[in-house]
Parts: sequence; structure tokens; C-alpha cells
Amino acid sequence: MTTLTRSLVLVFLLASGAGAQTSDETTARVPGSSAEMTLSFAPVVAAAAPAVVNIYATLMVADGGTPLFDDPFFRQFFGDFGRSQPREQNALGSGVIVGGGLVVSNFHVVENATDIRAVLADRREFEGRLVLADEAADLAVIELTDADGVALPALEFADSDAIAVGDLVLAIGNPFGVGQTVSSGIVSGLARTGRGGGAYTAGGYFVQTDAPINPGNSGGALVDMAGRLVGINTQIVTKSGGSNGIGFAVPANLVARVVAQAEAGEASFIRPWAGVDVQPIDADIAEALGFDRPRGVLVQNVAGESPFGAAGVRPGDILLAIGEHPVNAPAELGFRLSLQELGSEVPITFQREGKEQTVTVEMRAAV
Repeated sequence: MTTLTRSLVLVFLLASGAGAQTSDETTARVPGSSAEMTLSFAPVVAAAAPAVVNIYATLMVADGGTPLFDDPFFRQFFGDFGRSQPREQNALGSGVIVGGGLVVSNFHVVENATDIRAVLADRREFEGRLVLADEAADLAVIELTDADGVALPALEFADSDAIAVGDLVLAIGNPFGVGQTVSSGIVSGLARTGRGGGAYTAGGYFVQTDAPINPGNSGGALVDMAGRLVGINTQIVTKSGGSNGIGFAVPANLVARVVAQAEAGEASFIRPWAGVDVQPIDADIAEALGFDRPRGVLVQNVAGESPFGAAGVRPGDILLAIGEHPVNAPAELGFRLSLQELGSEVPITFQREGKEQTVTVEMRAAV
């Protein structure tokens, strides 16, 4: 036994407060100390992995065809021969059971799907039906139609506003279709608003992680050391097609709001409407405003009957916060609004002519 191994064992024994354990004490559980985490992530995986599923979807896509047949002159001689035709294509991805027979995945995994199947880690298989789709958030909620009365594992939502850069996380999914795989890393960044040219915006607000995420991980779980869902893995930034340690996950707080609306019977995610156009505040604008650093977003336009307009917000105001959360980018404004419950009243803070003001805004959908 090496000196390092003996040291780790000693730390573990001291942290656990016992030199021996009974068989009941050695069952899988979430680590109770930092020392335990340095030895193995297996207890976290045992708690979280059963609720992460493989998603198999059959999609209808348009075959390439020949562009010449878009020309009426050629169609006049050849008819529809050679024109693009719809064909079936199989897609692989991941999903997370969140309770009530509902699975959350990415919109791009099941977009245009005619058949959806979810396969659990224990090899049980269920048919799925898309019940809510939101392209902007790149989220989809799937109902397992043949799981009535079946006991299913589910992940609890973490408060994604409570995580911090440096927190340990695990990414669980089905990369490249090889089967359920777990990778470890940390939270690398918060409030990320860029995705390197991805097709979906997800509200433009993400948890960044260096836990390796590869194709097929889309829709899988990013979990904390308590086995709770921190986010839904959605994309990587890469030039080679493989993971470069820059992955993005849709924050759990937004996922929870989407799931809540699916449970309420909505087929699409309804966001509160601000009715304002804003722009980021750079260093030059901040200096002109007398700020010591860039913060907030500058209101450019306000729709006449919008909730923000009704609350007294005007062009030229600097929006600083929604509730207790600062707003420093247009995407962050959209994200913070998406977390509010329709019909609720939320305080917003803005600055006008050097003075901060707080007003209450009713959260309602666009008419």
C-alpha cells in the first residue's frame, strides 16, 4: 500500500468516525464528506444513473435530391423524378426521468420524431409521446405512455442558482450510442450566454462544465454530488467533433419551469413578456453613465401596453435586476423572466438619471 493510499484511507476513517462498518453501512449512498468523494463517485452514480435513459427516436427528414429539379423547366421533362423525398432517420440521445412518467430531453433529439422509445439503465423499455416542445430552450418533455403504475426512478431538481464555479459535477448520458456513460468535472462557468454557433439558443443562458460531453449526451443529466439535477446537457463547443472540455447545460431551474407547464397541460412553453428591447452595457457606455464597471442592460424601446411599460420603465433606463438576481445581458433578462410564474408580481430594479428605483411588474404572456 502506497503512502498516498494509506493517507486517503486514514482520512476516510477519520471523516466517517469509525474504523469498521457493518454491511448496512456499506450500502450505496451519497458521499458524506470531501474525503469520501476523493475515493469514488460510485455512490452518486448509483443514486442518479437509474433515472437517466437512452432516447431512440425515428425522425422524418428530407432527402437531399438534386437542386436542378427545383427548376420548373426540368420538372416539365422529368416530373418529380430526382426531387427530394422524406425518409426515416434514427437519432440517439439521452433523457432524464423527473417524475410522473415524464422524461426531459433536448428538443433537437426528438424534433419531427414519429416514434420515441426510452430505455432505462436496467434495460426496461417504454414508448414515449412528445407532450411539450420548446425550440428556444432546446427542451422537450416526453410522457412514457406505457408506464402507468410502474415504479420509476426520478431525479430531484437542484437549485441551479445555488451552484458555484468549482463545484464537482457528473455528466451522465449515452455518448455515441455506446450505452450509459458517466464523466466527471467541475462547474466551469455560470451565466454563459454563447454557444459557438449552435442552432438552438436555449434562452442563451447556460451552466458551463468541463465534464466530457460527446454526441449522444444531448438531453442527459448534469448532477451535483447529492445526485440532484443541475442541468440538461445540450451542446459542446468543438472543432473536431469530440469533447474539448467546454460543455453547456440548460440550468435546472429553467428545466423545472418547463416541466411544471407540461404537467399543467401546456404543449409549448409560455414565457412572461417584458415588451422591451435592450442592449448590453460595454465599458464605454458604463463610463458615460458614471458606472465603475459595466452592469445592467440599456432599455432601447418599450412596447406600449407591455408589462414593463405599464410599470413605468422607459427608453434610456438601465435594468439592473429581476428580483434578487442581477441582469447583465439580454439573454440573462430572457432567462430570468422565463423562471417567473405567470400571474405573479415580481420586483425589478432599474436606474434612471443616476437614481435606482424598484417597481413591481406583473408577469403575463404576450397578447
